[in-house]
Amino acid sequence: MALHATLYTDSACPWGYSANPDLTVLHWRYGAGIDWSIRTIGLAEAPSRYEDIGYTPTRMVQGYASFRRRFGMPFQANPRPRVLATREVCRAVVATRLVSPQHEWAAVRALQFAWFNSVVLLDEPEAIGEALRLIDGLDVDAVLAQLERPETESVYQEDRAAARTAEGGATHFQGKSANHDGAERFTAPSVVFTAEDGRSLEAGGFQSLAVYDAVIANLDRSLDRRGPAESALEVLKAFEHGVTTQEVAAVLAPSLTEPDRDAAEAELLALIATGEARRTPLGDDALWRLA
Repeated sequence: MALHATLYTDSACPWGYSANPDLTVLHWRYGAGIDWSIRTIGLAEAPSRYEDIGYTPTRMVQGYASFRRRFGMPFQANPRPRVLATREVCRAVVATRLVSPQHEWAAVRALQFAWFNSVVLLDEPEAIGEALRLIDGLDVDAVLAQLERPETESVYQEDRAAARTAEGGATHFQGKSANHDGAERFTAPSVVFTAEDGRSLEAGGFQSLAVYDAVIANLDRSLDRRGPAESALEVLKAFEHGVTTQEVAAVLAPSLTEPDRDAAEAELLALIATGEARRTPLGDDALWRLA
């Protein structure tokens, strides 16, 4: 049986987005041994949540620059015309779950890519649809129709409530929870791992790959644990919806070794030359997929 992992995230959170290299390594390393579920946090139900504390579109992209330097995920530097709430991107993830659950993780990522690498207004259905069309095999029109159904709002509110149950737990104790609306909530990208026998451990908020690995080792040592990939091509074959340069570098990196982004990019560019990979520009980087 698989170890279960519940990921609390929001596609508009730069911390949740910047954790993708480590989360991608977990998917590579443990594969089907970890059964993932996603709970959308719903950081902001209305733009006023950010405007009231002084955020502007320019201030937001200024903040993103430090995430790009520290963690290596793609970002663009152009501010949006206005501040957005995160409600609709979270509801779009829920709608994808209800229509096509096998594409939910890809939907989280596609919406992240659009949020941090474009100026599209992701509180509008047309822009959400544009972002989701990055996902091969997803019926985007069905997802947009599901957005309008009461069931989507109900499940989204269930997600929000579940995300606001961190009071008294390890995430709260570690100072990695937040409280902006009267309830202590998990911050992105909190992960709660639960073993078959009911034991659970929290990796609250932004953590390192080593923390995730230690939590898993203490809960279930029966899992198959795969070593680093031997080539960038092997990584692309494992992630059909695409990976960024930093994610490829992270999957290639030996244990206790920093990812070599330059070497990963050189290998990926060689795959372009041989026609084995395709490159889609994304912010200051790219999304890499098999040709």
